[in-house]
This record gives sequence, C-alpha cells and structure tokens, in this order.
Amino acid sequence: MKNFMCDDFLLQNETAVEIYQSIRELPIIDYHCHLNPEAIATNKRFKNITELWLGGDHYKWRLMRHNGVPESHITGNAPDHEKFDAWCAALEAAIGNPLYHWSHMELRQYFGYDGIINAENAAEIYAFCNAQIEKDDFTVQNLLKRSRVEWLATTDDPADTLKHHTKIRYDNIPGLAKVLPTFRPGILLEPGNPGFAEYIKRLRLAAGMRNEIIDWDSLLEALVNRLDFFTQRGCVISDHALDPPVFDPAVSDTKATLAFRKALRGEALTYEETIGYKTRLFSWLSEQYTKRGWAMQLHIGAMRNNNTRMHNLLGADTGYDSIGDAPFAQTLSRILDDLENRDALPKTILYCLNPTADEILATMIGNFAGRGIRGRMQWGAPWWFNDTKPGMEKHLITLASLGMLANFIGMLTDSRSFISYPRHDYFRRILANRIGTWVQDGEFPRDMELLKKIAGDIAYFNVKGYFA
Repeated sequence: MKNFMCDDFLLQNETAVEIYQSIRELPIIDYHCHLNPEAIATNKRFKNITELWLGGDHYKWRLMRHNGVPESHITGNAPDHEKFDAWCAALEAAIGNPLYHWSHMELRQYFGYDGIINAENAAEIYAFCNAQIEKDDFTVQNLLKRSRVEWLATTDDPADTLKHHTKIRYDNIPGLAKVLPTFRPGILLEPGNPGFAEYIKRLRLAAGMRNEIIDWDSLLEALVNRLDFFTQRGCVISDHALDPPVFDPAVSDTKATLAFRKALRGEALTYEETIGYKTRLFSWLSEQYTKRGWAMQLHIGAMRNNNTRMHNLLGADTGYDSIGDAPFAQTLSRILDDLENRDALPKTILYCLNPTADEILATMIGNFAGRGIRGRMQWGAPWWFNDTKPGMEKHLITLASLGMLANFIGMLTDSRSFISYPRHDYFRRILANRIGTWVQDGEFPRDMELLKKIAGDIAYFNVKGYFA
C-alpha cells in the first residue's frame, strides 16, 4: 500500500515513474484560464488563505453546498476563518473528488504544508498559510513564476480596453509569464440578450468610431478594429460557447442586417432570425481568425444558471451550472464543413461538457484534420466537470484509440485561482501512468526515448508549437 500523496502518487509502475520524472519540471502554457489580468498587472496580494483559496472558486462552493454549509459561509458575510473552517470540514470526506487531491497538492507546492486537510487541522492550516501570505514575496506575479508558467491566456471581451494586458507587456518583468488576451465575443452573439443594444454602444466606443453602429457593415467595421487591437496585444486565440450549436448557411448579409437592427431596437427576433444572425457573424469571425492565424476554441454542452433563485442573488459563474444533453454532432459537422469549404476554418479546439459526446469529438476532429498541419484539429483537455482522474484517463484512452494522442496539446486550468497550477502536475502524472501502463501490459515497446518524447510533447512542446 502506498502512503497518501507519496512521490509516486498516481504512478503505478517503473516506466510511469521514469516518464513522469522527465516531464514534471517542464514549463506550463495555460492556453485557457479565467485569471484576472488586473491582479497580475497590479501584483495583487491576498489578505488571507480564504480570499486566495475560496474567492470566486465555484468548484469549492459546490462541494460546500453538498455538505450543507450555509451560503453565509460560502459567498456570504461570515468571518473568513469560519468560511475556511467550513471548507476544511467539507473537504475531509470528499473521497474520490479531484478537489481533495488538488487542495493537498496546492498546500504542499505553495505553502510547504504536508498535513491532512480536515476540520481538526483547520485552525493550524489557516495560521500556517496566512503566515506565508504575509511575506513580501507572496504576490500574484511570484506565484506565476513559482508555478513555471511560460504564458497564459485570459478570457476577454471584445470591448475590453486591455489596459491591464498593456501594462503587463510594458512593464516587461523578468521571469514573469507572458499574459495574452483571448477574444471571447459572448453577448455579441446573443441578439436576444436584454443588454445587447447597450453592449453595441460599448463596442462602438471601444472601436473609436464617430458614427453609430447601425447596420452589418458598421458592425464589422467595429469588429475589425477590435480584432486588430487584440492582435497587437498578442492575442492568438478566440473562444466561443456553442450552447447549442446553430447554423443556417443560406443567410445573407441583408437578412443579418435586418435581424441586427431589430435587436438594436429591443425587438424580439424569431428563431430563424436569431440563427441567421449568429451563423453569419460566427462565419465572418472564423474567416477573420483564419486570416490572422489565430486558433479558435468551441465550448459545447454547458447548461448554465439552472437555479434561478440563486442566480438572481449571486449572478452567473457561482456554481449553478451543469452538463447539458442537447444533440449537436450533425450541426457541428455542418458548421465546420462550411468553414472548411470556404477556406475559413482556423486551427480549432473542440470541447464538450457532456462525456457521452467524447467519441463524437474524438472522431469529428479527424474529419477536418490535414492541410499539412500536425494536430490542426484538437479535442481539447477534459473540461470542467471532466477534469477528474477518470475523466482524464478516459480522454487519453479515447483520443489514442480514435485519433493521434501524440499530437494532443495537453492540459489547461480553466481556473480563476492563481494556485491552480498543480492541476498540470496532476495531469502529467495521469498521462505518464497511462503511457506506462500500456508499456507494462505489452501494448507498446519500452523505447524510453520515444516514450519521453511523446509525453513531453503532450505536456508542453505540442501546445508551444500550436500557438507559435
């Protein structure tokens, strides 16, 4: 029996251990996260472990709610030490949950605390960690350096000034990760959103346009400005939520303009008008991404804001989302096929929150691979509810069985926390063990040079080249 969280944690044979040792210290490229660029630009300090660990982390909030913790001790006004106590009490029985592993890994990596997280140790951990946080070097920028982050991509609105990204680039702090924006046109593709008309005004101001945005041409003019601006700030990737994917290839710019003008007036669009507008704009954006050499991320299958009462109290991204079940394979295929036939399909990363669609995505990327680009189409890292030990294992096995695992661009955090980077170590251990197990079972030769290259490519070198 192994000791808890020993050096060979998750590694079940000698081959796995040797592979892991070859990749464990590689730099990290976090190509999709929700870190706050202002916190990086200002080199934020945290007042205590509660703010650092529980602030904005809806993964932890969900677990606490499962354990009957009142909302006052999750997102409410309870004292920070009581919130921390409630978290430790909830975590101690979370057997099989990745949060149990991640939390212990985070305490070890960033605080040097090797004890067990439970209610009994909560006060000790709180005092121990806060003593570290009070040190002068415990800042956001130093946390990124200690995490070996080479570069990361935040998630940004097209109308954002990117002033914090600009400051980070201007400061050029030695050893600090590059911080790149991601172009995420959320509300822009939601003409039925009550705030749509106001958002278009924001977009016009951000683009520096003298005249109002009133039609399709002026909308695209504003977006070209923003796309160019993001490119100048180092952007190499976009991000879209397709919930669910919709598509109408017959829509014209004229029809899209009519739908757009209705939305600006606050009038309800028909289903057909909504699909037409979203199709035309998404298709145009894809052309622009291709032109600029960007990659495109497509996130599918999230069912958001399910608890209306709590959404009204706390807003979005507070732990009330779950897995959706809408079918999408045929529509997604039509979207990608239309873009491919118009030479408008950029390098694309597909994610789906519903693991029953794993084989769909693993085979879908094969339909549009090629054009002489290694790993052009990617089935992205296990997302959200799937970035668990079994989720990662299933992803690796499925991708290997149906595609080319050696071309995979690896893990990301999708996190709002500055101490979430042990998730990459978690993934690297699972990856090394999966490869080692294939070798142990006689399913692949024990060519250590090749095995280490495959693992190193997946852990770091593939993603480095993908966005180069």
